[in-house]
Amino acid sequence: MAAVTGALGALRLNPTNAATFHAEPPRLCSFNSQGHRRKPCRNVPCQSSLTNQQQQQKNIPLFSEPENRLIDALIGIQGRGKSASVQQLNEVEQAVRVLEGLEGLPDPTERELIEGRWQLMFTTRPGTASPIQRTFVGVDFFKVFQEVYLRTDDPRVSNVVVFSDAVGELKVEAAASIANGKRILFQFDKAAFSLKFLPFKVPYPVPFRLLGDEAKGWLDTTYLSPSGNLRISRGNKGTTFVLQKETEPRQRLLSAISTGTQVMEAIEEFLRANDNVGQSEQELVEGEWQMVWSSQTETDSWIENAANGLMGKQIVKSNGQLKFVVDMFLGLKFSMSGTFEKSSSSSNNTYSVIMDDAAIIGGAFGYPIELQTKMDFELLYTDSKVRISRGYNRILFVHVRVDGTTVQK
Repeated sequence: MAAVTGALGALRLNPTNAATFHAEPPRLCSFNSQGHRRKPCRNVPCQSSLTNQQQQQKNIPLFSEPENRLIDALIGIQGRGKSASVQQLNEVEQAVRVLEGLEGLPDPTERELIEGRWQLMFTTRPGTASPIQRTFVGVDFFKVFQEVYLRTDDPRVSNVVVFSDAVGELKVEAAASIANGKRILFQFDKAAFSLKFLPFKVPYPVPFRLLGDEAKGWLDTTYLSPSGNLRISRGNKGTTFVLQKETEPRQRLLSAISTGTQVMEAIEEFLRANDNVGQSEQELVEGEWQMVWSSQTETDSWIENAANGLMGKQIVKSNGQLKFVVDMFLGLKFSMSGTFEKSSSSSNNTYSVIMDDAAIIGGAFGYPIELQTKMDFELLYTDSKVRISRGYNRILFVHVRVDGTTVQK
């Protein structure tokens, strides 16, 4: 039960559409978007509406260079940190500490920019992480949000896990108060499942009143960006949270893939937005690339799929060496090595690939397989973290770099 405070400890989510962001309508300072009466603004001059504040922010970029370094470190991490490697975690922690050193907006709890809906992008996993945190927060298919409303007659910080638009959500709510310029105190007091196929809410089976101090906690905002689009918080159980109001294009693309929502449309939109990159000459970036999506509709045999790079991981080396690696079962792996080179007869972004050294690997032993694959594939977009290509049978692929090292092209 105590896990509830650590589990969703920093998040509050919107029960509406989890995959879509809507700008809040202009509103007077005396009310918030939930209809609660606002308390007088504290140390920050009270503005007549959010429109005025947004007007003041118009010349601030969506993300600064240090913020982009943090976002870049998050690309490729699955489960909001659950499946991150030690190297990936170190890169995120380093980027977090840089931003915390810059401090961002002072006294963030006094800022109107802290209020609203925040999407959880990353969280660390201390030993005190709750079963709820391990079960829901680590699943990319679910959307996890936090809503913060402090200047109301009922200040609240609430966490919402949105399972899908068709299924519904779990909302865990907490009464909140401001301790100082960085810290929010909270106490969970109610929670319920709102399921689309039921006309009533299903209470979440946690007796908050009986938990006493176990239902209480605090949340420090250690960085709030001047644009109000990125926030770093640390909780009372040692957890670090990275949250965003706005996401960058690669994040939106990977979110569509995680939820299986209009993936082709998301890829086409992304490529259109990066048309200047696609038309320029691109190079294969070395590293370990995990396939996260393909447009394959007809399935060949397992071994043919593996040999054609339709599953698993690709390891690209700067000397023109390429390897396909697919985890099988009981520790066995399928491995196939070959070479790649720029094609002289096609566009500047087309590569010729020959794969001719295949084996089933188990520990230090390997069983060779007679296989050879020849194919061309075209780079449609690549940076140091995300790659979109068209390969075998003109199938589209999206790969994410997972070895945790940022390499410039």
